[in-house]
Amino acid sequence: MKQVLFSILLATLVLITPQNTFAHCDSVEGPVVVAAKKSLQTGNLNHVLIWVGEDDEAEIRNMFNKVNNVRNINEDVRNLADMYFYETVVRVHRMGEGVGYTGIKNESFKPEEGIEAADIAIEKNSVKDILAHLDEAEHEKVKHYFHELQTKRNFDLNNIEAGRKYVESYVHFIHYVEGLFSGSNEHEHHSKEMHSH
Repeated sequence: MKQVLFSILLATLVLITPQNTFAHCDSVEGPVVVAAKKSLQTGNLNHVLIWVGEDDEAEIRNMFNKVNNVRNINEDVRNLADMYFYETVVRVHRMGEGVGYTGIKNESFKPEEGIEAADIAIEKNSVKDILAHLDEAEHEKVKHYFHELQTKRNFDLNNIEAGRKYVESYVHFIHYVEGLFSGSNEHEHHSKEMHSH
């Protein structure tokens, strides 16, 4: 038991590093950590599994079980174990996207303008505000990617494959809009490697 706790502590200290590049899914308030929290709260790992590829399921399930075996010892252990689980899920998710993992960003981190705009659009169920900031030539693609996302959002949580398709569209939309706001095209390809690993 002590060895498990020590490993969790060591890995957490090593993995938490302040960075500010492409932070969204690796933010403590981002969708991946939110999903990890839901899994720990409900005991349903499907909240998290949709954010990782099929090949990574075993690692996430193994970590989920280990964390649940120790998190009820006391509050300090629970906080440490939970953070280690968040770190693991975010790391695996980022690797699946083909992006290097740089640690979880804290609550004070502010995401890129395009990411924030895309998240607000999803929350409001409208891309009107995004389109107001873009050239008309970009409108059709933004509408297309947003429509793709919306058609997949009401998936059954027990259908992990459908959930992964939603996440794929979500990540693509978020980073496509980010790329438009920053003037870079590289974000359009950011999510396409996610399910090929």
